[in-house]
Amino acid sequence: MSAVDDDFLALPLQAAADAALTVARAAGASHADVRVHRLRTWTSTLRDGALQAAVDDTDCGVAVRVLLDGTWGFASHPVPGPDGAADAAARAVAVARTLRALNRDPVRWADEPVHRDAVWVSPYEIDPFTVPAAERIAVLEDYSRRLQDATGVDHVGAHVTLVKEQSFYADLAGSTITQQRVRIHPDLEATRVDRAAGTFESLRTLAPPTGRGWEYLASDRWWDWSSELAELPEQLAEKAQAPSVTAGRTDLVIDPTNLWLTIHESVGHATEYDRAIGYEAAYAGTSFATPDLLGSLRYGSAAMHVTADRTEPHGLATVGYDDDGVAAQSWDLVRDGVLVGYQLDRAFAPKLGVARSNGCAYADSAHHVPIQRMANVSLQPDPTVDRSTADLIAGVDDGLYVVGDRSWSIDMQRHNFQFTGQRFYRIRGGRLAGQVRDVAYQASTTEFWGALEAVGGASTWRLGGAMNCGKAQPGQVAAVSHGCPSVLVRGVNVLNTVQEGGR
Repeated sequence: MSAVDDDFLALPLQAAADAALTVARAAGASHADVRVHRLRTWTSTLRDGALQAAVDDTDCGVAVRVLLDGTWGFASHPVPGPDGAADAAARAVAVARTLRALNRDPVRWADEPVHRDAVWVSPYEIDPFTVPAAERIAVLEDYSRRLQDATGVDHVGAHVTLVKEQSFYADLAGSTITQQRVRIHPDLEATRVDRAAGTFESLRTLAPPTGRGWEYLASDRWWDWSSELAELPEQLAEKAQAPSVTAGRTDLVIDPTNLWLTIHESVGHATEYDRAIGYEAAYAGTSFATPDLLGSLRYGSAAMHVTADRTEPHGLATVGYDDDGVAAQSWDLVRDGVLVGYQLDRAFAPKLGVARSNGCAYADSAHHVPIQRMANVSLQPDPTVDRSTADLIAGVDDGLYVVGDRSWSIDMQRHNFQFTGQRFYRIRGGRLAGQVRDVAYQASTTEFWGALEAVGGASTWRLGGAMNCGKAQPGQVAAVSHGCPSVLVRGVNVLNTVQEGGR
């Protein structure tokens, strides 16, 4: 287990908290919290092995929230010291007093045990920010060269995003929490150009973003980069020559590298409680899974068991404590195919009649207020049979096997959707029979998950995810993981994207 960086601990964290909380207490706040937040991000992009951009950015500051007579006030300051924190607290108090007359829905704040002197650091081996920039770029150059040297690859793109996030939280109740987490997202893309036809095809690596350090990219220990880079050109060549799919109702075996995104859009966002009650409607839409359906909505088949988890090792949304000072937890969202839970923060928990938040508050900057954000939302594998992906394929006489994510769309209630992928293989008589292309699958959320016939076992379960889940106004970005096994879904509507596009 790594330790919180000394240069972050050297900031006047407690002094800033004391200064802000003193102002809030004197104003009569029923709750106040202070958050010193520092986010360092490094991105690097290469095209055909040549460096195009390398950006090293740090965002830092102190945020103060106060709750006066059931009304929020929030302000921040770019200097995380006592003077900046006191100034932010005074402005937050002024905001709350100004808005109090307009507030028709006073905030009720769920209780949480006090967490004194708590420290949490995500599990990683090599802090990527201790690796020289030239060494980071050299790895991408090496991986790019491997693809460039392969026959049939005309262009190669490479990209990596590294993030280190640190925070110090303190509130009037006495909690003081210091945290540090690291995450990484590398990807490479190979492109094949057919100049005669004026078309191209491309494939990306399938390695998901993860809550690990530089060790994830620098070797084959946690992801087999060598094998994937060696296989990608041949897969791309096959895709370029593959026939176009025949549209119609089709049985699908879906790999975790594709299914994670379907879970994110159709389950993860749909079970955010602020969406379910219409609070998030203006920007990102609401949810068909409304609270009156809790405990009765048939979300999917009995094989569907979805959990939310803030404790999953190496999950992108994994923390020790959220930005409301709530300890990380795991809980059910869908059990035996029925909606049984939501994702909550301390302000929304009382609205659902729940005594305690399940820890879903997060702000991506000191200069943004914490909002309800997604936990690691995951479909659980079959607990009784370790069914392999090959076993699922063997149960399909005529269908498709879907690998990798690509484009998607979903309506504002998270109900009607369409997803594509990177590779699609025809299944004939329980065996793979070559790639097809121009594929999208389309369904409503309950129709799709209701057609879930079988889930793979633990050996097929994999953690996918995204670094850039967007929400709120002003917009915020959060990283979140989604674990899932391979699955078999019967009779899904498959579209031919070329025909749909009128080409």
